[in-house]
Amino acid sequence: MSAALRQCLAAEALGTAVLLAFGTGAAVVNEQTHALGHGGVAAAFGLVVLGLIQTLGPISGAHVNPAVTLAFWAAGRFPGKRVGPYVLMQLAGGLAGSALVKLLAAEHSTLGATQPAHSAAQALVIETVLTFWLMLVILRVASGAREQGLLAGLTISSTVGLEALVFGPLSGASMNPARSLAPALLSGNLTHVWLYLAGPVAGALLAVLADRLLHFTSSPDTPSTP
Repeated sequence: MSAALRQCLAAEALGTAVLLAFGTGAAVVNEQTHALGHGGVAAAFGLVVLGLIQTLGPISGAHVNPAVTLAFWAAGRFPGKRVGPYVLMQLAGGLAGSALVKLLAAEHSTLGATQPAHSAAQALVIETVLTFWLMLVILRVASGAREQGLLAGLTISSTVGLEALVFGPLSGASMNPARSLAPALLSGNLTHVWLYLAGPVAGALLAVLADRLLHFTSSPDTPSTP
């Protein structure tokens, strides 16, 4: 394994751990103190994503999300041989971050696990649509397979915060299999975890198709502006 790949994998593990520590950590703190409110938890997720992109984007691309890595590969922007190692380190980082949150959590806490507010079908649709839009935004502003730069960071993090703010009460607004799987495993809350794996992956892959449709080559007769 090259030194560059080791750095990328370390960045993905660290980044996903930090995402879980601050994102689901905010949910657990609010569960105990009610000091942050739903808006505060949504803001925490958006802000930590901004920090991760600015800090780790130049190293690994700051995917910190298996669905994002799979989508970059499907879009032809990421080598297939790196997908497995990236996803494994994201899952390991998520478990590490969730383990830190567990140290702060009260007994029987869900550790910020995502759960449907109503039906599983509704949550599945929401997670698919939310990840579709997030991934489409990422594909349009990322440089290759790298989420980096202030503009990309602000655009992606604000999308995460907005989606969490509006739809978090219905599905948890996960958009990330690692974000949902880690607290579900450590809290034993596995009933609906499948939809937080299937929905984000499906939504991210649909975003790849949409990006291809938007990325057509203009003919000489096609206006260059809308």
